[in-house]
Amino acid sequence: MAVTEIKFGGFGGQGIILAGIIVGKAAALFDNKEATLTQAFGPEARGSACSAQVVVSDDRILYPYVTHPSIMVLMSQDAFTRYAGEVAQGGTLIIEEDLVQPAQIPNGATVFKVPATRLAEELGRRMVLNIVMVGFFASVTKLLTPEAVRKAVADSVPRGTIDLNLKAFDKGFEWGRSHPS
Repeated sequence: MAVTEIKFGGFGGQGIILAGIIVGKAAALFDNKEATLTQAFGPEARGSACSAQVVVSDDRILYPYVTHPSIMVLMSQDAFTRYAGEVAQGGTLIIEEDLVQPAQIPNGATVFKVPATRLAEELGRRMVLNIVMVGFFASVTKLLTPEAVRKAVADSVPRGTIDLNLKAFDKGFEWGRSHPS
């Protein structure tokens, strides 16, 4: 496998950083791959732009920063406006379809849409929309095994919320299987 660069973008409070942590942890701890994570966020706790960048590879990673992400997961309109142009030629854009309305798709990217907020609300907790997105990401990219990502979810969320978060992962994963683009 070549090096895969991934960028998650949204606003503070959406769980962007946690989504990146889960993908990196799934790769490095549960899928026998190498991974790095870098993150950027504004000084405000909620509402400001934030991003998480993950590099995944079968081999040692020599440069830990994302320069041309082949996969972008964008969960807000501001994130789309700021980051979508960075997607690699022919890359993959995964967007929260109720929060992101792309006027134009850059660089010939393939777009996958998921109503993650609505799906999270169906589970009774809007705050698990990031885990719905992680499930959808796992389903449509097939970069990591679903088992590895499920283990990373269970290992990364607060103990009292594991069942809810695994249901959110499953909901996103199933949406990707039944709504492939």
